[in-house]
Amino acid sequence: MKLVYETSTKDHKGLQLPKCDLNYELDDKYKRKEKLNLPELSEVEVVRHYTALSKETYSVDDGIYPLGSCTMKYNPKLNEEVASFEGFSQVHPLQDVSTVQGCLQALDLAKKYVCTITGMDNASFQPAAGAHGEFTCMMMIKKYHEERNDTKRKKIIIPDSAHGTNPASATMCGFETVTIKSENGIVSMEELNKVLSDEIAGIMLTNPNTLGLYEKEILNITKAVHDCGGLAYYDGANLNAVMGISRPGEMGFDCLHLNLHKTFSTPHGGGGPGSGAICCNKKLEKYLPNPIIKNEEGIYTFENIDSSIGKVKDFYGNFTVVLKALTYMLRLGNNGIRETSENAVLNANYIMNGIKDLYDVAIDEVCMHEFVLDLSRFKKETGFSALDVSKRLIDYGIHPPTMYFPLIVKEALMIEPTETESKETLDMVIDIFRKIHEEAYSKSVDLTKAPLNTKYGRMDEVTSARNPRLKYGD
Repeated sequence: MKLVYETSTKDHKGLQLPKCDLNYELDDKYKRKEKLNLPELSEVEVVRHYTALSKETYSVDDGIYPLGSCTMKYNPKLNEEVASFEGFSQVHPLQDVSTVQGCLQALDLAKKYVCTITGMDNASFQPAAGAHGEFTCMMMIKKYHEERNDTKRKKIIIPDSAHGTNPASATMCGFETVTIKSENGIVSMEELNKVLSDEIAGIMLTNPNTLGLYEKEILNITKAVHDCGGLAYYDGANLNAVMGISRPGEMGFDCLHLNLHKTFSTPHGGGGPGSGAICCNKKLEKYLPNPIIKNEEGIYTFENIDSSIGKVKDFYGNFTVVLKALTYMLRLGNNGIRETSENAVLNANYIMNGIKDLYDVAIDEVCMHEFVLDLSRFKKETGFSALDVSKRLIDYGIHPPTMYFPLIVKEALMIEPTETESKETLDMVIDIFRKIHEEAYSKSVDLTKAPLNTKYGRMDEVTSARNPRLKYGD
């Protein structure tokens, strides 16, 4: 389709601004020297352009989006409706707190619920997204050790199956990362014990992990880290597999981040913004970012605490994202939250068992909310890679799963159907995977050329990544 600049026609206008009745002359130094290069279109042309553009994009509203680790699931429209209420959407972050008591009450209620679900004592919704929440937790752990004059604790333990943002967050806080190898997909206690010392500040751990497996030694892991004087951070990216069933606080963790834009059903990715809510226990709550919300006899205020790590974002996070998460939790209730996790686990195991007679599973065990295929043998026998299978899935109307992650699996496809997909959709996915397997082994389709039935064929992804054209006319 044409770019919006290519459909521009001189003197076409989409709106008429009212004449300014202020008698004010802007200083010349603030005036633009050259005419602003904007496309000229009528309202109908703008609407048609963006409607056409939307049809070029695949979304979770079009079909299944099985990105492992990313939790791309359908978001109930009720959440959007509540967040758009005028009393929420028309407030300003600089209003006096006396005029936004309902907003603060909603934040306080959301805090209560996420603390209940995670088994923690306090929370903050200030961080803007998941990795930002990780960073904030690392800052709190750092300050905890500094206040105890335990400054030699400069190392953070991270399993080799961790999310890539974990080592980045720890490094940004000045920590040295120590990688430990997993064994059969989970943390090896033997490898963990080798690195424990009085230099360990803590561990960053995802449970279930990126292979979709529950860490069977989780209580021993957190105890071992605590016994050497470290703290345990929980990466909440995969909480949607255990919420309502297993709580990080009871696993022995001291702090965690939550992806409200994943687990708690608010838009993810292009539908952003996100929210990286953090929770912690009593040991760390005095380090929460300022300000914190206080509730004294039904009157809500913001309060700064001297021991805080300080602010990590302007104002108080992405408020409407928290509202959508709160709506989700209120609508589901205690039983619904648990059922969400149970269905996420059930759906992942259903697909895995429907295709594992053809494809190798990286760790052939009961999985949690996601599982990882290892296509190494498939590639050796057919010549087709995980990338080729992913591209062929596009021809059948399915968004590709996460590819080549975790890095410890060579030809990895990580599949997460989420709890929102029906049995009929899961059966369709299984049938398509089986059909692609037959195509690959019979050589009836050259998967290296896929996608074959789409408007655009396979792109030169290396060139586009290294030499992107980001500006019209380049």
